Amino acid sequence: MSTLSDLVYAQGRSSEADVEWLHRLAGDGQLLADLAFADIVIWVPTDEDSFVAVAHTRPGGAATLFYRDIVGGHVRPQWRTQVHGAFQSARIVDSASPDWFEETPTRVRAVPIVRTHNGAPAATIGVLTRHTNLGETRTPSRQQITFNDCADDLFGMISSGEFPDLSAPTAPRRGAPRASDGLVRLDVDGITTFASPNALSAFNRMGFDDELEGESLIEVTTRILPAKRQFDESLPLVVTGRAPWRIDIEARGVTVSLRTIPLRDHGDRIGAIVLCRDVTELRHQEQELITKDATIREIHHRVKNNLQTVASLLRIQARRSHSEEAREALTQAMRRVAAIAVVHDTLSEGLSQTVDFDNVFDRVLKLVAEVAAAPNTRARTRSTGKFGTLPSEYATPLALALTELVTNAVEHGLAGREGDVEIIAERGEDNLAVRVRDSGSGLPEGHVGRGLGTQIVRTLIQGELGGTIDWHTVMGSGTEVTIDIPMRYIERELI
Repeated sequence: MSTLSDLVYAQGRSSEADVEWLHRLAGDGQLLADLAFADIVIWVPTDEDSFVAVAHTRPGGAATLFYRDIVGGHVRPQWRTQVHGAFQSARIVDSASPDWFEETPTRVRAVPIVRTHNGAPAATIGVLTRHTNLGETRTPSRQQITFNDCADDLFGMISSGEFPDLSAPTAPRRGAPRASDGLVRLDVDGITTFASPNALSAFNRMGFDDELEGESLIEVTTRILPAKRQFDESLPLVVTGRAPWRIDIEARGVTVSLRTIPLRDHGDRIGAIVLCRDVTELRHQEQELITKDATIREIHHRVKNNLQTVASLLRIQARRSHSEEAREALTQAMRRVAAIAVVHDTLSEGLSQTVDFDNVFDRVLKLVAEVAAAPNTRARTRSTGKFGTLPSEYATPLALALTELVTNAVEHGLAGREGDVEIIAERGEDNLAVRVRDSGSGLPEGHVGRGLGTQIVRTLIQGELGGTIDWHTVMGSGTEVTIDIPMRYIERELI
């Protein structure tokens, strides 16, 4: 399914500012649908004098009219005149009589979507339609009447370019309050004129044991919050309905998230909607995740320190060894441990368990160049291409395998001479291909060493990464090692 941006840009009539405005409005589509107890559809004009649906939200507390997705479809003939009229006149157009949709009586309201620039209406960029199911009509409750009144106020603001408010923060990924979680309606003085049962329950859990209606919300909030606690300076603006912000308040171990939407009528403030949600358990879960993330980072940091200590001990032991063979074995072991330490050092710096392998390999390459060069050998190493992001489970074996290959290229391919070692990474849709090429003397075709380093590389690439590896001589001189790792192994870990 195409995204809202794709659908809007495909019509060739909207700017980036228009798309940003429509994204903000679509982000509050659920709020509008819940307040209106109706389906909400956003339409944009096409070059064929028609309109295409770019967003659709179903109500949470009423039956939907559209059981099939209509996003991407053109406006139906019975709505075209109404939608076109709202777009051309920049005024709200209500259906004159009930409209029948799949044998269900409905009422349609077309609201022009007006975008403002520097506070003045700039353009009508689309139309929002509200589709109310009249087949389930019953005597509305006081809550439903209030919700509908709030929806009407927001529709009026949409038609005058006062909603959405681009100065308001974007919705968080988790914990954003919805109308069904709790709604408080304030008048222009910040006095509560309506509080839904869920909103009242949220404040009761924080210690307020009276009715909210008729009370100043800022006085209620001040009364229940601990006296000695430091508060966000924006709290008075939020609970008086003057600023379109979000804030958390906490009392008696209960955390309630508040989102305020000031209501205006052609620039004049007429009150506000305050959405509230008890997010106590959610905040506890987030705190636990933060603690676990910090613990994981600390573990990676300690593992890195321990590995560096082991590498230092191996280096000291190598220097004191009287056997050339033992010294070489200890130096190689030190280099392998140090390469693994680099990966853990990178993981200790962030919350993600994935790593930017290009950064890791740059550090590994410097490490190899420093310790692998033999006497009379001048090796120039360089890396081209991009590895991209890899899960830590794959970063460690790949870093270790490439350490072995580059070391072999420097120590054996360029032994006693000057030359180049190039590492080329090519990440495609289906595979990650890496080539390690040196300008040395080359290998006899079909001849690959059987040493510990070669065994380690084969085990890591074929066993742990599910890839293939091949050694061959470059035309003219030098050796090239080709590694191919299927992306399905890597991407499965990243999902």
